[in-house]
Order: sequence, then C-alpha cells, then structure tokens
Amino acid sequence: MIGLTVVAYGTSAPEMAVSVKSALAGQPDLALGNVVGSNIFNVLFILGASAIITPLVVSSQLIRLDVPIMIGVSALTLLLAADGSIGRLDAALLFAGVVAYTVFQVVQSRKESAAIREEYGKEYGPKPTSTAVNVALVAAGLVLLVLGHAGS
Repeated sequence: MIGLTVVAYGTSAPEMAVSVKSALAGQPDLALGNVVGSNIFNVLFILGASAIITPLVVSSQLIRLDVPIMIGVSALTLLLAADGSIGRLDAALLFAGVVAYTVFQVVQSRKESAAIREEYGKEYGPKPTSTAVNVALVAAGLVLLVLGHAGS
C-alpha cells in the first residue's frame, strides 16, 4: 500500500508543480489542461500499452470500487467546472476526497490477511529488510523524478 501510494503521489508531483506554477502565473487553463491531459494519457495510453505487452489481471475491488470512484470523480470535476471555474471550495472538496480515498485505502490494506501477504511475497519477492533502505529508495526516486522533470 505504501509503495503504491508513494508511486501515485510521486508520479503526480510534476503535474502538481506545473499546475500550481500555472495557477500562480494566472494561467488556470494550463493548470486544468495539464491535469486532464495527464489523466487521459495515463489511463488510456499507459494502461493500453501495458495491456498490449501483457494481459492485465485486475482484482474485483478495482472493478467494483476504484473504477466507479475514478469515473465519479471525473464527473464531479466536470460538474464543478460547469460554472466556468474551479474555486477554493471546489478545490477543498476535491482535496478532501483524495484524503478520504487515501485513508480508506490504508484502512483496507490493513485488513489484509496473512495469506494475501504471503501470496504477494511469493509473487513479488521478500520485503526489503530495512526501513532506512526504503526511505532512501523513495527519496532517490523522487529526486530523480524532479531532475527528470526539470530537464524537460
């Protein structure tokens, strides 16, 4: 769960940086276009390319819960933008949603049984032995992400 959360937030960091910079520069259209374009590309191209390379096995939770939430949040964003702007109240609602979803995912992951953890370990290998190693890997990944974005 932590790895997926770090990956999700870490890979969204460049879009966040561009959107904040654009909004502060008085270019909200660029900020919104960046978010929408990134989501379209990630969902359609990356997911599609991955599925072409190898069939994707998805859990029933993804189909029953996560996909409907993604569609619902997309529709909510469209509704919030229908008046021509996404204001602070709209942003607070969306931010509260991502916090609630993250908390929900953390709670759900803690309910995992030992059998699921064992199965995961067999599939993906043993966990790294040190928290310091994990922190160092996350920090290095985020630094490389920022450096890669700065070079573009």
